[in-house]
Amino acid sequence: MLIENKVTFNGPETELSIYDTYHTSTGVALNADHLLYCGMVSGRKVMHDHYNATGELFVPHESYVMPPGEQVEIDFPDANEQQPTTCLTIEISRERIEAISSRMRDLVKTDVPEYNWEYQPRIIHKHHTQDTQQLLEKMVSFFIRNDPDKEMMVDLGVSELVIRLLREQGREVLLSYCKQAPDTNGITAVLHTLEQNLSEPLDIDKLCRQACMSRSRLYVEFKKQLGCTPGEFHQQVRLKSAADAIRGGQSITEACYNYGFNDLSHFSRRFSHFFGCSPSAFRKENLPDPTD
Repeated sequence: MLIENKVTFNGPETELSIYDTYHTSTGVALNADHLLYCGMVSGRKVMHDHYNATGELFVPHESYVMPPGEQVEIDFPDANEQQPTTCLTIEISRERIEAISSRMRDLVKTDVPEYNWEYQPRIIHKHHTQDTQQLLEKMVSFFIRNDPDKEMMVDLGVSELVIRLLREQGREVLLSYCKQAPDTNGITAVLHTLEQNLSEPLDIDKLCRQACMSRSRLYVEFKKQLGCTPGEFHQQVRLKSAADAIRGGQSITEACYNYGFNDLSHFSRRFSHFFGCSPSAFRKENLPDPTD
């Protein structure tokens, strides 16, 4: 009886594996010799690691990153022959990560003392953006098709994936630092203000005064430190906070208005564009019996 089928494709300093699981099972081990970037395609898994022995639900449009040397155990609660649970892993070498980290250190200086874009090995599990989902889908296409430029396109895709990972890590470090020392500089002060006032409309002129920067300078610093504009950052944090609230049991309506969105249709469009699924689909994936 076929329980799982694995297909592997090799690329420069990387490897893509696609797994189809056809029967419910528990405690399936997964090891990482290199960094392993995991993405769900269809179905659900429950991931058990030494930080969370009870397990976390892993669904489509989510990323699960395992550093080298980690191991998890996986349950497949819904897998069946008619609708197999499908996921992918992209293995990325230490050398590739360090090379990109070094390049980031040369190009981008951060406002966090002693942070130098070095990859910090830890397990990461979070809902990712539509842009990341599209990148993963493009990478699968690059790996499996017989294209004369396959190696170059895979190489570029892996680089972009690592940059996104380092950017997300750097953003978390910066946001954590600004909570501890919000008055260190203009950017940390602005970030602290935005995070403390998510339901308030964005006032760029006020933020410029707080940061003691011109509008153009504020935008340049945001792009350098966070890879986005102040408006994009504000919306991203509001959407992520609303998603966390929905996952925690809030209704879609409550999450919409609690985080500064004044129209449910507008909120749904923004949410769908950012996460790649509607708020109701997100709620259904994360709550077994939604009542919204």
